[in-house]
Amino acid sequence: QVQLQESGPGLVTSSQTLSLTCTVSGGAITSRNSAWGWLRQPPGMGLQWMGVITGDGSTHISSFLESRASISRDTTKNQFSLQLSSVTSDDTAVYYCASTTGDNYYCLGSGCRGLYDDWGQGTQVTVTS
Repeated sequence: QVQLQESGPGLVTSSQTLSLTCTVSGGAITSRNSAWGWLRQPPGMGLQWMGVITGDGSTHISSFLESRASISRDTTKNQFSLQLSSVTSDDTAVYYCASTTGDNYYCLGSGCRGLYDDWGQGTQVTVTS
């Protein structure tokens, strides 16, 4: 079974860049037909799909974040990372990394739990002014 673990700062100052890393075990992030995603859940809201990096290294970012977010990977460490620039209080959320297989990796709200097979435990990120 694939295991994922998020790491990164719990507090980020407004206007700075948030960087999170997901360490994967039990599966290779270069696996064919795999997709490795970032999702978040702001307080009182549903899951938001942020983007993925696929097994071949392609990235797909949600349109509402496209100008601020990027996803990269380190295949030597079997890790992938999220960078989110110019953060505001609206970016306060629990951030999750997750994995799925196949060509369908975009999801909305509660549907994300069914689409993504394996999840990290989540990490709370709070943006402070």
